[in-house]
Amino acid sequence: MGSTSVDNGDEKKKKRTQLILLLATNLVSLAFLYWALRDSNLSQTGAELKRMGWWWVGLAVVTDILVYFWHGWRWSLLLSPLECVPFWTCVRAIYVGLFANEVLPFRTGELIRCFLLARWTTLPLSVTLSSALIERIFDGLWLIVCLIITIQFVHLPKYLVDGAWVLATVVGLCGVLLAIAMFYKQQTKEVFANTKNPILKTLNILIEDLHIIGHSRFLYFAAFASIPYLLMQAVPIWALAKGYPGFDLTIAQSFALMVILRLGSVVPQAPGNLGLFQSLTRVGLVLFGVPHGIASRFSLVVWGVITLPLLIVGFIALAVTGLKMGDLHREAHGCIQNNESIVRSRKLE
Repeated sequence: MGSTSVDNGDEKKKKRTQLILLLATNLVSLAFLYWALRDSNLSQTGAELKRMGWWWVGLAVVTDILVYFWHGWRWSLLLSPLECVPFWTCVRAIYVGLFANEVLPFRTGELIRCFLLARWTTLPLSVTLSSALIERIFDGLWLIVCLIITIQFVHLPKYLVDGAWVLATVVGLCGVLLAIAMFYKQQTKEVFANTKNPILKTLNILIEDLHIIGHSRFLYFAAFASIPYLLMQAVPIWALAKGYPGFDLTIAQSFALMVILRLGSVVPQAPGNLGLFQSLTRVGLVLFGVPHGIASRFSLVVWGVITLPLLIVGFIALAVTGLKMGDLHREAHGCIQNNESIVRSRKLE
């Protein structure tokens, strides 16, 4: 009886902490949105939209969708040493995850896409989580390379550069730990041997999966496939700038703005990156000489054009699953909390 009361108290405390964090994150995001739009003269947006080159908008939408088709191929490639996961299965899981990221806080879609792939294949959740971790390490490493290139040509604000180097340190440390887990399996597993902690037991399973992925040539193929995945994300920005009246961006400037936005996406924020996305877009455009008002209005347009296709395609992908987002969210978190599927043993040839 006493134990149940303690558990209920801990659960309430956890939910209260999550609620406070959610409210604080949303308030900060709204503050960023207000700053981005405070002198934007939004009444001019309608007239500018009428003058937009809609062929350029179409190119931006198509490219934005294809970016995540490439992501699906890269994920399938990374998992191929363990199981031949169909390309469309990966794409569908990714788009459901993207939809979740647009409507739920704290990038919950990352967990949901891994949970779905484990559900649709014979792969345990530990494998899909491991592969997603590897993807993010690759993305972070290439993003830092892109940043180093960018700061050679663009004078970025000091807070962006400092934040980027903090990210570089974290990514570098994660990369080292990942490499140790991959290539020194036995030594790493001994560290967590005989542990009763369920989280550390889970790490032992993850180490086994990482070792298998790490000793495959497909790991290196996926690493290099991460380069076009990142570069393709500059194309929608460039295309929209070409079609938007009042200014233009070169490919190099679009690339730099993509780097800035990708760095900002690392920070916990409101669903859909609303607020910080607009602020960073405005900061980047002003660096390239775009007037403040146009920069603010364009920040809303580019956010809408990039976000809306993900919502539509993600909603369709979710509808095909026959599940509701709330149910899927609860199932995914329940699976983690109950340690189900994560520690499921699986004999791999």
